[in-house]
Amino acid sequence: MKKILVVFSGGQDSTTCLIHYTHICEEVHCITFDYEQLHKTEIESSLLISKKLGITNHVVLDIKYLQDISISSLMNKNISINSMHPLNSFLPSTFVPGRNILFLILSSIYAYTHNINNIALGVNEVDFSGYPDCTESFIKKINKVVRIGINCNINFITPLINLNKSEIWALSDYWNAVDIILNDTVTCYNGIQGQGCKKCRSCIIRKKGFDTWKLNPSYYMETLKKKIKLL
Repeated sequence: MKKILVVFSGGQDSTTCLIHYTHICEEVHCITFDYEQLHKTEIESSLLISKKLGITNHVVLDIKYLQDISISSLMNKNISINSMHPLNSFLPSTFVPGRNILFLILSSIYAYTHNINNIALGVNEVDFSGYPDCTESFIKKINKVVRIGINCNINFITPLINLNKSEIWALSDYWNAVDIILNDTVTCYNGIQGQGCKKCRSCIIRKKGFDTWKLNPSYYMETLKKKIKLL
């Protein structure tokens, strides 16, 4: 691949994904969305990280109108991040209905306009919060819709989709980027940079993966190599 667009939130998974493609693609673009999330540290981190990586093609797209039509504890401080979603008791309150659908449609428009055929996402369905729009099945189906609707050969690529968190840490280690993930990313649902609040579900998943990886990094490097193509 010569060119790629990375959907970039500034969190662990999307940052690892971005770092991965800076090593294997000639031209990397990234797109970050401002959807009126409570914690602007995500956007600040994404800008910091892309600058560190030397990426000049980084756009932050204003889609604050999502606040007016969707609902989530990530956008509403009156909803606890530890509760279930007010509209669906099977999902956590941090789920933002329609967010990833919108992200992928808008990213496809950017890719089409800039003659980019591949869009990379850091979604994962092994160690995640159970969002239905982070599954491989969802990504494949919306990819078909985009190809028909825009009439072009855009491919959604999900290199982390079948990796556990320990293998994702191993991937960042492979590219000598563990320090960036540890210190500069915002994975925490409370918006705390780096190691986060250590209490929310996202922080717990992240730390468990890190601790497990540190116990046997060589093992997770080997399992990683069986799941993803490395240089």
